[in-house]
Amino acid sequence: MLRNFKKIATVIIAMELFSFRVSLDSDAPNIADRFAVEWAACQQAFAEGTPSNCTLFGKIQIVEHFPDVKVQVVEHFPDLRVQRVEHFADSAGEWQIVDHFPDYKVQMVEHFPDIKIQWVDHFPGCD
Repeated sequence: MLRNFKKIATVIIAMELFSFRVSLDSDAPNIADRFAVEWAACQQAFAEGTPSNCTLFGKIQIVEHFPDVKVQVVEHFPDLRVQRVEHFADSAGEWQIVDHFPDYKVQMVEHFPDIKIQWVDHFPGCD
């Protein structure tokens, strides 16, 4: 919840700063150009909250809807090798599966994943 609040606050601040800058600029772009720039700023702000391959570790909750990341389990050529741990999931690829208060919410999908993972017993991490 706090992560979503930070995303929304970042988007609002970016839009306010952009509109202030445009109001001071005498050669302000037309409506379509302003919308394109604001849309790009919104996409970038939301993308900053999405973890990369090597930063996806910690307390992970597996959900059916509204994930932070969509992952596909593969046998070969993963983006991230994942090891389930009981405690101290503090390096790349270590996941502590939880039901409440996750660091990230993950949805398992068959097609169009953000990250491909492989379950391992030893040597988790990314390349």
